[in-house]
Amino acid sequence: MKKILQEFKQFAMRGNVIDMAVGIIIGGAFGKIVSSVVGDIIMPAIGLLIGGVNFTDLKIILKQAVMDGDKVVSPAVSINYGNFLQVTFDFIIIAFSIFMLVKGINALNKKKEEAPAAPAPPPADIQLLTEIRDLLKDKK
Repeated sequence: MKKILQEFKQFAMRGNVIDMAVGIIIGGAFGKIVSSVVGDIIMPAIGLLIGGVNFTDLKIILKQAVMDGDKVVSPAVSINYGNFLQVTFDFIIIAFSIFMLVKGINALNKKKEEAPAAPAPPPADIQLLTEIRDLLKDKK
């Protein structure tokens, strides 16, 4: 049992696992922010531009609700395509935002890779042989 716990500790403490956990948490929070931007800013503006339509209210009613006074006996059955449109816009904007974020990170990493590292100086014996060769060339 102790060996299993040690293996789990090694697994959980690897950099990749911790990075993944942080990424998932930040991704969840990022998704909420983008969903709010879409739902609270973008979609109301689009709805206003196309005549004051609230996308989440768009639906096709297949069966009307059955009422007995103020009491609902049977709720309405509907296809809520407006909600589907809202979620689709959320997805497209989140996917585009993540694409741009990854593209920016890749550009930063590429710049780091492009910086050429100075070559390591050759060992002392190679330097000595090079100097001897150059001296012999000069004597000819």
